[in-house]
Amino acid sequence: MTQTPAHTPAQGQARAQITVPAQHPMVTVLGSGDSLLRVIEKAFPEADIHVRGNEISAVGDPADVALIQRVFDEMMLVLRTGQPMTEDAVERSIAMLKASENGESDGHETPAQVLTQNILSSRGRTIRPKTLNQKRYVDAIDKHTVVFGIGPAGTGKTYLAMAKAVQALQSKQVNRIILTRPAVEAGERLGFLPGTLYEKIDPYLRPLYDALHDMIDPDSIPRLMAAGTIEVAPLAYMRGRTLNDAFIILDEAQNTSPEQMKMFLTRLGFDSKIVITGDVTQVDLPDGQTSGLRQVQEILEGVEDVHFSRLSSHDVVRHKLVGRIVDAYERYDSKHGTENGAPRPAGRGKTAGHKHQGK
Repeated sequence: MTQTPAHTPAQGQARAQITVPAQHPMVTVLGSGDSLLRVIEKAFPEADIHVRGNEISAVGDPADVALIQRVFDEMMLVLRTGQPMTEDAVERSIAMLKASENGESDGHETPAQVLTQNILSSRGRTIRPKTLNQKRYVDAIDKHTVVFGIGPAGTGKTYLAMAKAVQALQSKQVNRIILTRPAVEAGERLGFLPGTLYEKIDPYLRPLYDALHDMIDPDSIPRLMAAGTIEVAPLAYMRGRTLNDAFIILDEAQNTSPEQMKMFLTRLGFDSKIVITGDVTQVDLPDGQTSGLRQVQEILEGVEDVHFSRLSSHDVVRHKLVGRIVDAYERYDSKHGTENGAPRPAGRGKTAGHKHQGK
Protein backbone atom coordinates (compact mmCIF):
# COMPACT_ATOMS: atom_id res chain seq x y z
CA MET A 1 0.00 0.00 0.00
CA THR A 2 1.30 3.45 -0.90
CA GLN A 3 0.63 6.26 1.57
CA THR A 4 0.88 9.02 -1.04
CA PRO A 5 -1.74 10.58 -3.29
CA ALA A 6 -2.25 8.93 -6.65
CA HIS A 7 -0.52 10.65 -9.52
CA THR A 8 -2.43 12.76 -11.97
CA PRO A 9 -4.13 10.55 -14.56
CA ALA A 10 -2.45 10.35 -17.94
CA GLN A 11 -4.38 10.92 -21.14
CA GLY A 12 -7.08 8.28 -21.53
CA GLN A 13 -6.98 7.44 -17.84
CA ALA A 14 -9.52 8.17 -15.12
CA ARG A 15 -9.25 8.91 -11.42
CA ALA A 16 -11.67 8.02 -8.62
CA GLN A 17 -11.63 9.28 -5.05
CA ILE A 18 -13.29 7.19 -2.34
CA THR A 19 -13.80 8.65 1.13
CA VAL A 20 -14.30 6.05 3.86
CA PRO A 21 -16.86 7.28 6.44
CA ALA A 22 -15.50 7.83 9.93
CA GLN A 23 -17.66 5.04 11.38
CA HIS A 24 -15.68 2.45 9.37
CA PRO A 25 -12.13 2.00 10.71
CA MET A 26 -9.77 1.70 7.74
CA VAL A 27 -8.73 -1.79 8.82
CA THR A 28 -12.29 -3.00 8.11
CA VAL A 29 -11.98 -1.70 4.54
CA LEU A 30 -8.36 -2.54 3.81
CA GLY A 31 -8.15 -5.72 5.87
CA SER A 32 -5.64 -6.86 8.43
CA GLY A 33 -2.21 -6.21 6.94
CA ASP A 34 -3.99 -4.69 3.92
CA SER A 35 -5.18 -8.18 2.89
CA LEU A 36 -8.42 -6.89 1.32
CA LEU A 37 -6.61 -4.12 -0.55
CA ARG A 38 -4.22 -6.71 -2.00
CA VAL A 39 -7.17 -8.72 -3.36
CA ILE A 40 -8.41 -5.61 -5.19
CA GLU A 41 -4.93 -4.70 -6.45
CA LYS A 42 -4.46 -8.25 -7.77
CA ALA A 43 -7.82 -8.09 -9.60
CA PHE A 44 -6.90 -4.75 -11.24
CA PRO A 45 -3.13 -4.99 -11.82
CA GLU A 46 -3.05 -2.09 -14.31
CA ALA A 47 -4.58 0.40 -11.87
CA ASP A 48 -2.76 2.42 -9.22
CA ILE A 49 -4.56 2.40 -5.87
CA HIS A 50 -3.29 4.73 -3.13
CA VAL A 51 -4.43 5.32 0.43
CA ARG A 52 -3.96 8.41 2.56
CA GLY A 53 -5.83 8.67 5.85
CA ASN A 54 -9.44 7.75 5.10
CA GLU A 55 -9.10 8.62 1.40
CA ILE A 56 -8.61 5.95 -1.26
CA SER A 57 -7.82 6.99 -4.81
CA ALA A 58 -7.54 4.91 -7.96
CA VAL A 59 -6.00 5.87 -11.31
CA GLY A 60 -6.09 3.81 -14.47
CA ASP A 61 -8.26 2.63 -17.34
CA PRO A 62 -11.70 4.26 -16.99
CA ALA A 63 -13.50 0.88 -16.93
CA ASP A 64 -11.15 -0.46 -14.21
CA VAL A 65 -11.46 2.70 -12.13
CA ALA A 66 -15.26 2.61 -12.36
CA LEU A 67 -15.26 -1.02 -11.17
CA ILE A 68 -12.85 -0.28 -8.32
CA GLN A 69 -15.16 2.54 -7.20
CA ARG A 70 -18.10 0.11 -7.26
CA VAL A 71 -16.14 -2.53 -5.31
CA PHE A 72 -15.46 -0.08 -2.49
CA ASP A 73 -19.06 1.21 -2.60
CA GLU A 74 -20.37 -2.36 -2.23
CA MET A 75 -17.92 -3.04 0.60
CA MET A 76 -19.23 0.03 2.47
CA LEU A 77 -22.81 -1.18 2.06
CA VAL A 78 -21.89 -4.57 3.52
CA LEU A 79 -19.90 -3.03 6.38
CA ARG A 80 -22.83 -0.74 7.18
CA THR A 81 -24.86 -3.85 8.12
CA GLY A 82 -22.23 -4.78 10.71
CA GLN A 83 -21.04 -7.76 8.67
CA PRO A 84 -17.25 -7.91 8.20
CA MET A 85 -15.68 -8.21 4.76
CA THR A 86 -13.41 -11.16 4.06
CA GLU A 87 -10.94 -11.82 1.25
CA ASP A 88 -13.38 -14.38 -0.17
CA ALA A 89 -16.27 -11.87 -0.07
CA VAL A 90 -14.16 -9.23 -1.85
CA GLU A 91 -13.12 -11.75 -4.55
CA ARG A 92 -16.76 -12.76 -5.07
CA SER A 93 -17.89 -9.12 -5.19
CA ILE A 94 -15.32 -8.34 -7.88
CA ALA A 95 -16.33 -11.44 -9.87
CA MET A 96 -20.03 -10.44 -9.70
CA LEU A 97 -19.32 -6.87 -10.79
CA LYS A 98 -17.06 -7.98 -13.67
CA ALA A 99 -19.67 -10.51 -14.85
CA SER A 100 -22.33 -7.79 -14.80
CA GLU A 101 -20.04 -5.39 -16.67
CA ASN A 102 -19.22 -8.01 -19.32
CA GLY A 103 -22.86 -8.92 -19.88
CA GLU A 104 -22.29 -12.42 -18.44
CA SER A 105 -24.83 -11.83 -15.66
CA ASP A 106 -28.52 -11.47 -16.47
CA GLY A 107 -29.59 -10.00 -13.14
CA HIS A 108 -29.58 -6.72 -11.29
CA GLU A 109 -28.58 -8.07 -7.88
CA THR A 110 -25.59 -6.28 -6.39
CA PRO A 111 -22.83 -7.95 -4.35
CA ALA A 112 -24.12 -6.24 -1.19
CA GLN A 113 -27.63 -7.66 -1.80
CA VAL A 114 -26.17 -11.14 -2.22
CA LEU A 115 -23.74 -11.04 0.69
CA THR A 116 -26.10 -9.54 3.28
CA GLN A 117 -29.13 -11.82 2.76
CA ASN A 118 -29.44 -13.63 6.09
CA ILE A 119 -31.16 -17.02 6.05
CA LEU A 120 -30.59 -18.32 9.55
CA SER A 121 -28.63 -17.31 12.64
CA SER A 122 -27.52 -20.07 14.94
CA ARG A 123 -25.18 -20.00 17.91
CA GLY A 124 -23.41 -16.81 16.92
CA ARG A 125 -23.01 -17.49 13.21
CA THR A 126 -25.21 -16.49 10.29
CA ILE A 127 -25.88 -18.62 7.23
CA ARG A 128 -26.22 -16.59 4.04
CA PRO A 129 -25.65 -17.06 0.29
CA LYS A 130 -22.18 -16.22 -0.98
CA THR A 131 -22.76 -16.14 -4.74
CA LEU A 132 -25.39 -14.76 -7.10
CA ASN A 133 -26.59 -18.25 -8.10
CA GLN A 134 -26.86 -19.23 -4.44
CA LYS A 135 -29.02 -16.16 -3.76
CA ARG A 136 -31.26 -17.06 -6.70
CA TYR A 137 -31.50 -20.63 -5.42
CA VAL A 138 -32.56 -19.41 -1.97
CA ASP A 139 -35.05 -16.97 -3.50
CA ALA A 140 -36.48 -19.77 -5.67
CA ILE A 141 -37.10 -21.89 -2.54
CA ASP A 142 -39.18 -19.00 -1.17
CA LYS A 143 -41.19 -18.65 -4.37
CA HIS A 144 -41.76 -22.22 -5.57
CA THR A 145 -43.21 -25.42 -4.14
CA VAL A 146 -40.68 -27.75 -5.81
CA VAL A 147 -37.10 -26.62 -6.38
CA PHE A 148 -34.21 -28.60 -7.86
CA GLY A 149 -30.70 -27.54 -6.86
CA ILE A 150 -28.30 -29.05 -9.40
CA GLY A 151 -24.55 -28.53 -9.38
CA PRO A 152 -21.15 -29.89 -8.34
CA ALA A 153 -19.85 -30.62 -4.86
CA GLY A 154 -19.36 -27.68 -2.53
CA THR A 155 -21.92 -25.31 -4.06
CA GLY A 156 -24.07 -25.26 -0.91
CA LYS A 157 -27.06 -27.04 -2.50
CA THR A 158 -27.93 -29.14 0.54
CA TYR A 159 -26.63 -26.79 3.22
CA LEU A 160 -28.71 -23.81 2.04
CA ALA A 161 -31.80 -26.02 1.62
CA MET A 162 -31.32 -27.26 5.19
CA ALA A 163 -31.04 -23.67 6.44
CA LYS A 164 -34.29 -22.78 4.67
CA ALA A 165 -35.95 -25.87 6.18
CA VAL A 166 -34.89 -24.92 9.72
CA GLN A 167 -35.99 -21.33 9.08
CA ALA A 168 -39.42 -22.59 7.90
CA LEU A 169 -39.76 -24.78 10.99
CA GLN A 170 -38.77 -22.00 13.39
CA SER A 171 -41.21 -19.56 11.77
CA LYS A 172 -43.96 -22.24 11.91
CA GLN A 173 -44.43 -22.30 8.13
CA VAL A 174 -44.16 -26.09 8.44
CA ASN A 175 -44.61 -28.55 11.30
CA ARG A 176 -41.73 -30.87 10.45
CA ILE A 177 -38.60 -31.38 8.39
CA ILE A 178 -38.04 -34.58 6.44
CA LEU A 179 -34.53 -35.30 5.14
CA THR A 180 -33.95 -38.22 2.83
CA ARG A 181 -31.32 -39.78 0.60
CA PRO A 182 -31.21 -42.84 -1.63
CA ALA A 183 -29.03 -45.49 0.03
CA VAL A 184 -26.92 -46.13 -3.05
CA GLU A 185 -23.38 -47.33 -2.58
CA ALA A 186 -20.39 -45.49 -4.00
CA GLY A 187 -18.17 -48.51 -4.43
CA GLU A 188 -19.34 -50.69 -1.53
CA ARG A 189 -22.38 -52.88 -0.93
CA LEU A 190 -24.75 -52.44 2.01
CA GLY A 191 -25.15 -56.18 2.44
CA PHE A 192 -21.49 -56.60 3.27
CA LEU A 193 -21.35 -53.85 5.87
CA PRO A 194 -21.53 -55.03 9.48
CA GLY A 195 -24.38 -54.13 11.84
CA THR A 196 -28.15 -53.71 11.79
CA LEU A 197 -30.05 -52.12 8.90
CA TYR A 198 -30.03 -48.76 10.74
CA GLU A 199 -26.28 -48.96 11.32
CA LYS A 200 -25.76 -49.78 7.64
CA ILE A 201 -27.90 -46.87 6.45
CA ASP A 202 -26.59 -44.35 8.98
CA PRO A 203 -23.35 -43.49 7.08
CA TYR A 204 -25.41 -42.42 4.06
CA LEU A 205 -27.44 -40.02 6.19
CA ARG A 206 -24.54 -38.72 8.27
CA PRO A 207 -23.93 -35.58 6.13
CA LEU A 208 -27.53 -34.53 6.81
CA TYR A 209 -27.01 -34.91 10.58
CA ASP A 210 -23.78 -32.91 10.31
CA ALA A 211 -25.59 -30.00 8.67
CA LEU A 212 -28.38 -30.16 11.26
CA HIS A 213 -25.85 -29.89 14.07
CA ASP A 214 -24.63 -26.62 12.54
CA MET A 215 -28.12 -25.13 12.59
CA ILE A 216 -29.93 -26.50 15.64
CA ASP A 217 -28.81 -26.93 19.23
CA PRO A 218 -27.36 -30.49 19.15
CA ASP A 219 -28.95 -31.30 22.52
CA SER A 220 -32.43 -30.68 21.11
CA ILE A 221 -32.02 -32.81 17.96
CA PRO A 222 -32.75 -36.21 19.64
CA ARG A 223 -35.90 -34.72 21.21
CA LEU A 224 -37.07 -33.28 17.89
CA MET A 225 -36.41 -36.58 16.14
CA ALA A 226 -38.20 -38.58 18.82
CA ALA A 227 -41.22 -36.30 18.41
CA GLY A 228 -41.17 -36.71 14.63
CA THR A 229 -40.50 -32.99 14.10
CA ILE A 230 -37.30 -33.91 12.29
CA GLU A 231 -37.10 -37.16 10.35
CA VAL A 232 -33.95 -38.43 8.64
CA ALA A 233 -34.64 -41.56 6.61
CA PRO A 234 -33.61 -43.39 3.44
CA LEU A 235 -35.73 -42.72 0.36
CA ALA A 236 -37.35 -46.15 0.47
CA TYR A 237 -39.14 -45.07 3.68
CA MET A 238 -41.09 -42.42 1.74
CA ARG A 239 -43.06 -44.92 -0.33
CA GLY A 240 -46.81 -44.94 0.22
CA ARG A 241 -46.88 -41.73 2.30
CA THR A 242 -48.41 -38.30 1.77
CA LEU A 243 -46.32 -35.59 3.40
CA ASN A 244 -48.36 -32.59 4.60
CA ASP A 245 -47.11 -29.45 6.43
CA ALA A 246 -43.51 -30.48 5.83
CA PHE A 247 -40.28 -29.18 4.34
CA ILE A 248 -38.85 -32.19 2.50
CA ILE A 249 -35.29 -32.40 1.17
CA LEU A 250 -34.11 -35.19 -1.13
CA ASP A 251 -30.31 -35.14 -1.20
CA GLU A 252 -27.98 -36.96 -3.64
CA ALA A 253 -30.92 -37.21 -6.05
CA GLN A 254 -28.65 -38.17 -8.95
CA ASN A 255 -28.69 -41.66 -7.42
CA THR A 256 -32.46 -42.08 -7.76
CA SER A 257 -33.97 -44.18 -10.52
CA PRO A 258 -36.70 -42.55 -12.65
CA GLU A 259 -39.27 -44.62 -10.72
CA GLN A 260 -37.93 -43.46 -7.37
CA MET A 261 -37.95 -39.82 -8.50
CA LYS A 262 -41.61 -40.03 -9.56
CA MET A 263 -42.49 -41.83 -6.31
CA PHE A 264 -40.83 -39.12 -4.26
CA LEU A 265 -42.35 -36.18 -6.14
CA THR A 266 -45.83 -37.64 -5.75
CA ARG A 267 -45.43 -37.74 -1.94
CA LEU A 268 -46.05 -33.96 -1.92
CA GLY A 269 -48.92 -33.04 0.36
CA PHE A 270 -50.70 -29.82 1.30
CA ASP A 271 -48.69 -26.88 2.69
CA SER A 272 -45.43 -28.66 1.97
CA LYS A 273 -42.30 -27.70 0.09
CA ILE A 274 -39.81 -29.98 -1.65
CA VAL A 275 -36.15 -29.28 -2.43
CA ILE A 276 -34.23 -31.86 -4.46
CA THR A 277 -30.45 -31.59 -4.67
CA GLY A 278 -27.85 -33.48 -6.65
CA ASP A 279 -24.88 -33.49 -8.98
CA VAL A 280 -25.57 -35.12 -12.35
CA THR A 281 -21.82 -35.66 -12.86
CA GLN A 282 -21.53 -37.89 -9.76
CA VAL A 283 -23.92 -40.78 -10.44
CA ASP A 284 -23.27 -43.97 -8.44
CA LEU A 285 -26.04 -46.05 -10.01
CA PRO A 286 -25.19 -49.39 -11.67
CA ASP A 287 -23.92 -49.09 -15.23
CA GLY A 288 -26.62 -48.41 -17.77
CA GLN A 289 -29.24 -47.29 -15.22
CA THR A 290 -30.76 -43.88 -15.93
CA SER A 291 -30.50 -41.23 -13.24
CA GLY A 292 -33.91 -39.92 -12.21
CA LEU A 293 -32.36 -36.46 -11.70
CA ARG A 294 -31.07 -36.31 -15.26
CA GLN A 295 -34.37 -37.45 -16.71
CA VAL A 296 -36.65 -35.27 -14.57
CA GLN A 297 -35.13 -32.09 -16.01
CA GLU A 298 -36.54 -32.93 -19.42
CA ILE A 299 -39.89 -34.02 -17.97
CA LEU A 300 -40.60 -31.10 -15.62
CA GLU A 301 -38.78 -28.18 -17.26
CA GLY A 302 -41.35 -25.42 -17.67
CA VAL A 303 -43.96 -26.92 -15.31
CA GLU A 304 -45.57 -24.19 -13.22
CA ASP A 305 -44.31 -23.91 -9.60
CA VAL A 306 -41.34 -26.20 -10.35
CA HIS A 307 -37.97 -24.45 -10.55
CA PHE A 308 -34.51 -25.66 -11.59
CA SER A 309 -31.59 -23.80 -9.98
CA ARG A 310 -28.30 -24.63 -11.63
CA LEU A 311 -25.04 -23.96 -9.87
CA SER A 312 -21.53 -24.34 -11.25
CA SER A 313 -17.92 -24.46 -10.11
CA HIS A 314 -18.11 -20.65 -9.77
CA ASP A 315 -20.53 -21.22 -6.86
CA VAL A 316 -18.26 -23.58 -4.92
CA VAL A 317 -17.93 -22.18 -1.40
CA ARG A 318 -15.53 -24.71 0.03
CA HIS A 319 -11.79 -24.14 -0.15
CA LYS A 320 -11.18 -22.27 -3.44
CA LEU A 321 -9.06 -25.21 -4.60
CA VAL A 322 -12.26 -27.33 -4.78
CA GLY A 323 -13.57 -25.11 -7.59
CA ARG A 324 -10.30 -25.47 -9.47
CA ILE A 325 -10.41 -29.27 -9.03
CA VAL A 326 -13.99 -29.42 -10.38
CA ASP A 327 -12.98 -27.30 -13.39
CA ALA A 328 -9.88 -29.42 -14.02
CA TYR A 329 -11.93 -32.65 -14.03
CA GLU A 330 -14.45 -31.08 -16.45
CA ARG A 331 -11.63 -30.08 -18.83
CA TYR A 332 -10.07 -33.55 -18.59
CA ASP A 333 -13.42 -35.29 -19.20
CA SER A 334 -14.15 -33.02 -22.17
CA LYS A 335 -10.74 -33.72 -23.71
CA HIS A 336 -10.64 -37.48 -23.09
CA GLY A 337 -14.34 -38.44 -23.25
CA THR A 338 -14.20 -39.71 -19.68
CA GLU A 339 -16.53 -39.31 -16.71
CA ASN A 340 -14.94 -38.03 -13.48
CA GLY A 341 -11.55 -39.00 -14.90
CA ALA A 342 -12.47 -42.65 -15.57
CA PRO A 343 -13.65 -44.32 -18.78
CA ARG A 344 -17.34 -43.65 -19.34
CA PRO A 345 -19.30 -46.85 -18.55
CA ALA A 346 -21.11 -48.48 -21.46
CA GLY A 347 -24.64 -47.19 -21.77
CA ARG A 348 -24.02 -44.22 -19.47
CA GLY A 349 -23.64 -41.53 -22.14
CA LYS A 350 -24.96 -38.02 -21.85
CA THR A 351 -28.53 -38.85 -21.10
CA ALA A 352 -31.49 -36.53 -21.31
CA GLY A 353 -31.15 -33.46 -19.19
CA HIS A 354 -27.38 -33.67 -18.91
CA LYS A 355 -27.08 -30.63 -21.13
CA HIS A 356 -28.71 -28.58 -18.37
CA GLN A 357 -25.88 -29.12 -15.91
CA GLY A 358 -24.03 -25.95 -15.02
CA LYS A 359 -25.12 -22.43 -14.43
